Amino acid sequence: MLNRFTSVSELKRRLQGHGFTPLLPHPNSPSAVSPAPTPHLPPTPQIHSSQHHLSFTETFPNYADISLPQPNAVISQPYSLDDSLHQLNTGPHPFPSPSLQCFIHPSAVRFPSPPHRQGQLKPYYLLNAASLLPVLALGVKDGDRVLDLCSAPGGKALAIIQAANPALLCCNEVDPHRRDWLAKTLESFIPQSLSSAITVSNQDGRIFGQTEAGMYDKVLVDAPCSNDRSWLFSSGGGEQRGCLRLKERARLPTLQMELLRSALAAVRPGGVVVYSTCTLSRSENQDVVKAVLNTFPGAELDDLEEEVVLPLQQHFTFAPPCRPHALLSPTLLGHTPSCGLLVVPHPGQTWGPMFLSRIKRTH
Repeated sequence: MLNRFTSVSELKRRLQGHGFTPLLPHPNSPSAVSPAPTPHLPPTPQIHSSQHHLSFTETFPNYADISLPQPNAVISQPYSLDDSLHQLNTGPHPFPSPSLQCFIHPSAVRFPSPPHRQGQLKPYYLLNAASLLPVLALGVKDGDRVLDLCSAPGGKALAIIQAANPALLCCNEVDPHRRDWLAKTLESFIPQSLSSAITVSNQDGRIFGQTEAGMYDKVLVDAPCSNDRSWLFSSGGGEQRGCLRLKERARLPTLQMELLRSALAAVRPGGVVVYSTCTLSRSENQDVVKAVLNTFPGAELDDLEEEVVLPLQQHFTFAPPCRPHALLSPTLLGHTPSCGLLVVPHPGQTWGPMFLSRIKRTH
């Protein structure tokens, strides 16, 4: 994901030379997945943490210079900026209109993590392409008040900033070490003068529905889960590790339901909540959504097939009933409505797993 606050024209040329192609339609095209934002730019803010402010000059690990094009990495192309935007602590800048333009490669090529250079923002962020889908489903627009309830390590928060200029983006992470990681990520990619406010907090996400009820237009719940993505691409640990993961999996749905209920209470009537995980587990995905819909008055499921599946079905493998043949044959859907979309890894296309569901608060 390229950073729109840096000059990346040379990097863009190299990516194109390596065969990267757009994942999303152009924001000005009629078929764009998310609407093009308005040109409004909010006032100049400061990025701050609820407990401390991390300096841009803090030491980061050094990485090798860019050489080769991470499997299934996704790259977001910003508008060109003057090289002066590489320098921090200078005043407000006429930032380009936000636009999440993403690029993928047809092969499992590798691209190195970006190097840290003193006084410069990092030019790109690597992430699994399926991680963009919850952000697209959230549909953040300029001026929205947004809560990223379980934000670390920060990739989805960065994607939100690439796609829009929210009036407020609250990035919350309850674990203190992951919170510090999140704050460093944001300060590595976002200039101090950006939009109205970006906050990093470390509260228990289950209390937002009480302490900030109805305060947000959009809430993302990228919930803690059994993380089948990590499980699928890791090895070792044996039977003992497997038993531990099964015990954790049994405890997670309760926490996930509490986080989703908190998010629905924190969003205003008419606002939306996107719930996502990176697990294949039905008990952590569809069952969590069903349980909350049955117990939270005013929560209504939003369909994502036309908005997400149809434009992107050639890039992602969606589990039934969201595959193209199911969309064309309603009888294959059965009588049970889907509670969300599930992207499953596929040979040669290892994006996912990623489950996402969008819920609208009606009152």
